[in-house]
Amino acid sequence: MSKPSWASSPAVRNVMRANRARDTAPEIALRQALYARGLRYRVNARLIPESRMTVDIAFPRIRLAVEVHGCFWHGCPAHHRPATHNSSFWAAKIVGNIERDARKRDLLLASGWNLIVVWEHDDVATAVDEIAQWVRASEK
Repeated sequence: MSKPSWASSPAVRNVMRANRARDTAPEIALRQALYARGLRYRVNARLIPESRMTVDIAFPRIRLAVEVHGCFWHGCPAHHRPATHNSSFWAAKIVGNIERDARKRDLLLASGWNLIVVWEHDDVATAVDEIAQWVRASEK
């Protein structure tokens, strides 16, 4: 007997399975803008050897990590809209993601890293300015 699906329909299951864990459109847009500004970085870097955790963008020399969060998946306080179908599953999933993000943040900070979180709704140019300011200030 098969286990019931978390998806409300086969079409929804296919759409949700197609969502990428890395190289999302907001990540790529931010990386392209950083590169255009002359900033070089590592992508999906594992910064702490004893952890499986990775960050979206890293500047290892200055210990700066950048995470790009999607409003739905990471529970954006301003823009997250709860799922209407299978809401209890998705509510638990998003809470778990928020808790994981907090553990990641705490681990990075305890290991001497700085963290900038960029939400998918943030202006890319503004985010690049903030990151560039960190990089330039840290290189002095």
